[in-house]
Amino acid sequence: MSKIFTPPTEDAPRSPAEVYETQFVPALFRHWGPVLCETAHIGPGQRLLDVACGTGALSVAAAGRVSPGGAVFGLDINPEMLAVARRHHPEIEWHEGRAESLPFAGASFDAVVSQFGLMFFDDRVAALREMQRVLRPGGRLAVAVCDALERSPGYAALAALLDRLFGRRVGDAFRAPFVLGDAATLQALCIEAGIDKASVAPHEGTVRFDSIDALVSTERACVWTLGGLLDDDQFEILRREAQEAFRPFVDAGGKVAFAMPALLITAQKR
Repeated sequence: MSKIFTPPTEDAPRSPAEVYETQFVPALFRHWGPVLCETAHIGPGQRLLDVACGTGALSVAAAGRVSPGGAVFGLDINPEMLAVARRHHPEIEWHEGRAESLPFAGASFDAVVSQFGLMFFDDRVAALREMQRVLRPGGRLAVAVCDALERSPGYAALAALLDRLFGRRVGDAFRAPFVLGDAATLQALCIEAGIDKASVAPHEGTVRFDSIDALVSTERACVWTLGGLLDDDQFEILRREAQEAFRPFVDAGGKVAFAMPALLITAQKR
């Protein structure tokens, strides 16, 4: 599964939430929606909650599967993300709130899903416990996190390059999304949250960019990653140095591709 990313034009939207929707979603995240829907066995008539929905990539994938008769609810802590989601997909019910304190009654949903959000929650155990609480008996949970950085060679190369150019603080900030890439750690979180018989399994994914410059510009555009840490001169240094660092991942046409696998937590509420 993969998606080719085309770099933004000069008049592309520049707000952080629009950057996420127009750049990160097609390059990295959109293709995971169907994977999570399959994992959670999403089907017609179900009520589904997407926790940490962002601009709605997974929610939109689920909406196409719960029809007819079902409903999808997306929840995120960031109002700017939700504003983009509402503008593009008004048919879905969007809610602002924290994963650690879901604003829904217990046993409200047939499925609860979340992709690439658990790594950033303030209290991961509380969030998992809340997801379990709002599931109906027999309902299914599906949560995706980034696998370990060493299993994503392109991003591992970028982290090492950031260490060398700008110091470990910058490199470690880039490593943040990969901190839960360990099955035993995820199993322990589920046990502490009271989720019985959770399974954790790897799933392969591929990131694709039209060029090395497109990869760097994606990171530059988003204030939540390197865009909030590096200035214009530093990004120019990064762009030049990346030409050599990413050479192993570039094909004859200049396109970049490398693995970015995920770990999927799945469970069924008793």
